[in-house]
Amino acid sequence: MRNTLKITVAVAAASAVALGASACSAPSDVTASSDKNDTNAPLVVAASPTPHATILDYVKEKLAPQVGLKLDVKVFNDYKLPNKVTDDGQVDANFFQHKPFLDTYNKENGTDIVPVVNVEIEPLGVYSKKIHKLSDLKPGSTVSVPNDPSNEGRALKLLAENGVITLKPGVGSDATLTDVKDSKGIKITELEAAQTAPRLADVDAAVVNGNFAVGAKLKPATDALALEKAQGNPYANFLAVKKGRENDPRVKKLAKLLNSDEVKKFIENTYKDGSVIPAFGPVKG
Repeated sequence: MRNTLKITVAVAAASAVALGASACSAPSDVTASSDKNDTNAPLVVAASPTPHATILDYVKEKLAPQVGLKLDVKVFNDYKLPNKVTDDGQVDANFFQHKPFLDTYNKENGTDIVPVVNVEIEPLGVYSKKIHKLSDLKPGSTVSVPNDPSNEGRALKLLAENGVITLKPGVGSDATLTDVKDSKGIKITELEAAQTAPRLADVDAAVVNGNFAVGAKLKPATDALALEKAQGNPYANFLAVKKGRENDPRVKKLAKLLNSDEVKKFIENTYKDGSVIPAFGPVKG
């Protein structure tokens, strides 16, 4: 007989969505986008500090001069402003987000920003201070997942892919707790994404975003009991532009460089802990 699904909800005092970018404010020196008809003008790109701006700075210094591309990287500590300034033309492109986040932003704001190429992913992983493999989870064990819609779906999908739970047929990355068909007696606890790592000792296992895992000194490549795959992942972070700008020669040059072997090696060498993984390939809709 199937075990009864037990769900415990932990209410967070504040909400924060971990989407591969940090949230604070915009830089004060955002400049107007360069002339769209001037292919020799700098390409202005809005980006989150890490790893996005770090990767762009590498391209700017090491690769862009070789193809005659000038880059102007504007760093943002905010989720929504990069899309806003991309839409209104203050910048030419942005690099900070994944497809589910962009889809929601476009729908809520009536914008038409589109992805160009996938670059990297900060993978979700399952971590524990009490067990050594997922098969050690038994009826009565507790597993925490992020409580925001985007990351909860990712977390439940990861657990299902690794046999911890079973989801209803046809459910994907938009899964919620009500889509859990069989928890196998495991109690799924919702937490604010930022709390999953600090409260790891309170549960038997937790699904933690890559950026929060690294902040808690966890190493995804070696500490995770299960880790998201990069290739074809809908949560890969990509270069994005306002629709109609995809064919800008400067955008094409940057896209090619961001998917180069040199950038792949840079990501792998810079983030050896597995917190950031190359995710080259077409964006999955």
